[in-house]
Amino acid sequence: MYEIIWHGRGGQGVVIAAQMLAEAAYLEGFKGVTSAPTFGPERRGAPVTASTRIAEEPIRTFSQLEKADITVVLDDTLFQVADIWGRSKPGGVVIINTAKSPDQFPHPAGIRKAIVDGASIALKNHLVREGAPIINTPMLGAFAKATGLVTLENLEKALEEKLSSGAVRRNFASVTEAYRETAIIND
Repeated sequence: MYEIIWHGRGGQGVVIAAQMLAEAAYLEGFKGVTSAPTFGPERRGAPVTASTRIAEEPIRTFSQLEKADITVVLDDTLFQVADIWGRSKPGGVVIINTAKSPDQFPHPAGIRKAIVDGASIALKNHLVREGAPIINTPMLGAFAKATGLVTLENLEKALEEKLSSGAVRRNFASVTEAYRETAIIND
């Protein structure tokens, strides 16, 4: 089973991204997929998390995740307020949306990192809500590149389940661009 934690801020689409990943994984042939938000007194801009579990067999575990095989970070400032590395399992990967250099994110041995500037990709593809870039779909492309668990084809189908046809085009363009631009750092 692969356990994924999504870290973002209220309004960035963390919950929807977790749901779209679960849908894409199901289309990929995984028999067990779950997606769950973590609720609390969140508000726009406050730190939020969601989780996705993906498995070859049906999943019977529905508890919150303590540690993740794969962590997706939509806002790099969350490293200042959340224990992202501490909630990542050895052998896992942390996928970070940032315009900063990978050197800005020193990581423990045994955890890989992947970096993509999802915000710039979102802006380039006119994915903006209330003046802020919509980062969740570019991060789905980064997830596909960093893990190989889902294909771009099935991510597009998952987008079609949640979005209008015009929105699918723009969002899928950001998914594919993020897929191409994601840098995987194994050091």
